[in-house]
Amino acid sequence: MNIGLSTLDGAGASVLASATPNWDLDRVVAGLREVREGWREAQQRRHEYGGRELPSPETLRQLLLALRGALFPMRLGPADLRQESEDFYVGHTLDAALNNLLAQVRLELRYAARQTSVGATTLELQAVSIVRDFATALPDIRRLLDTDVEAAFRGDPAARSVDEVLLCYPGIVAMIHHRIAHKLHQLGVPLLARIVAELAHSETGIDIHPGAQIGPGFFIDHGTGVVIGETAVIGRNVRVYQAVTLGAKRFTSDEEGKLHKGLPRHPIVEDDVVIYAGASVLGRVTIGKGSVIGGNVWLTRSVSPGSNVTQANSQHEVLNHGGGI
Repeated sequence: MNIGLSTLDGAGASVLASATPNWDLDRVVAGLREVREGWREAQQRRHEYGGRELPSPETLRQLLLALRGALFPMRLGPADLRQESEDFYVGHTLDAALNNLLAQVRLELRYAARQTSVGATTLELQAVSIVRDFATALPDIRRLLDTDVEAAFRGDPAARSVDEVLLCYPGIVAMIHHRIAHKLHQLGVPLLARIVAELAHSETGIDIHPGAQIGPGFFIDHGTGVVIGETAVIGRNVRVYQAVTLGAKRFTSDEEGKLHKGLPRHPIVEDDVVIYAGASVLGRVTIGKGSVIGGNVWLTRSVSPGSNVTQANSQHEVLNHGGGI
């Protein structure tokens, strides 16, 4: 039953009228405009405001789905794909995906060049070169991903097949994105690379900076909460579990308090290392080949090859030496 103002007594109608939504939108819009203008003026003073033309996360999300299908067509491609049509599907999908990528690369290069005198022709040639080099790298990316899938299958007794690993494991999704993002990072489009990494982060809970160098056969088991920093270097056949952090111990800054960026500040993890759930390895330390880092260990020192570090022996070291690790 609809109740109109006319059916209410005078007091009720007055109360209802006063409760009618009135958002004062003109005032809100004007306030937001004032804040935006202040922000833009501050960015322009620092030469950091580049206008509206930025890469699109939504476009890259669709592009990544296409690339996942092109890399693994019979598992991550369309359900009705048949093996005799694989090459056609891969070629058609890549043609569209690479053209979409080219448009996004153009946007980043223009954004990065906003305070320079680089010409449009130079930027276009650079964009085409980046996408061509990326396309050329796709077979190598697939080879690396095959080692990651195989490592997950070998390393998890619950895995019944490599197909199950590819279809179900969040660590593999994260590594598909990372192998793509790392190549984009190497090719000089770090913003695109970071968006690709963050798409995986939002989907899986695994946060890998695209600058991190990760060798073949990398297995992230379970995965949620894993964090791998920009300057981390990881060797071959390394396995990490959920909530592992390979992070920085501290951040150095200049005399004005601005952080120094790009300096090596994350761990080096050598071949055949296992790092169990909840462990935090911080700073530019080296975890020697074949070491095992136990669950919930807090580690800020290098360890020699073949080490076995647990909470118990870490605490024993602190008591004996009077310091932290």
